[in-house]
Amino acid sequence: MSDKLIEVKNVKKYYNKGEIKALDDVSLSINRGDVVVLIGPSGSGKSTLLRSLNLLERPDSGSIIFEGVDITKKKVKNEESGKMVKLDIDMHRQKMGMVFQHFNLFPHMTIMQNMILAPMEVKKMPKEQAEKMALELLAKVGLEDRAGAYPIQLSGGQKQRVAIVRALMMEPDVMLFDEPTSALDPEMVGEVLDVMKGLAAEGMTMVVVTHEMGFAREVGNRVIFMADGKLLEQGSPEDIFKSPENPRLKEFLSKVL
Repeated sequence: MSDKLIEVKNVKKYYNKGEIKALDDVSLSINRGDVVVLIGPSGSGKSTLLRSLNLLERPDSGSIIFEGVDITKKKVKNEESGKMVKLDIDMHRQKMGMVFQHFNLFPHMTIMQNMILAPMEVKKMPKEQAEKMALELLAKVGLEDRAGAYPIQLSGGQKQRVAIVRALMMEPDVMLFDEPTSALDPEMVGEVLDVMKGLAAEGMTMVVVTHEMGFAREVGNRVIFMADGKLLEQGSPEDIFKSPENPRLKEFLSKVL
């Protein structure tokens, strides 16, 4: 099995007939076990890049190779038959957990029902097995006693912790986080970042868009700085925060640190 989990090659995404270059020829690779943190000013293309990884945003050109398959292609070769078949993007998305700014929990369902829905529907997991797994994951984030509660009864931080473990119910190969703490009150940010730190420590591959520089510095093994749709600098947290080279990165850090 290759260490390379995701490879982004020359990806471009334009809006407004090409006037807005959300992604301007971006290339990068993500290995298994990487915690890649995307930083940069608002509108720099970070979220567009993240959402392109599972084709929530479809690039105008370039390729995204996930576990050896170019998911931007309409058809791929079937390894058994050798014939070209339609790419099943949903099958690949199942292996990518996604956590958004807003928790997207179903308000009419209990936390347990929210957790077990996808594994039972998509993976045909037996209910008993799904409930057992859900309780184990909720226990990991200190919420096992909230399984019977409804989302409205939870704080923002609790909802986001549930959203994270709900994504983990599908046993993904990579977790994608799109500014997971930006909608939270400041005192709730820490509890969500702690869950993410725990995941990183367990070896989960993660790609995180965040404004939390402390998290980028402490947990990321690679930090990528974006501006104007371009990947301008990348390196270890040490390189990026202590000896930045790109003038835009230096300017950005002077404002946020």
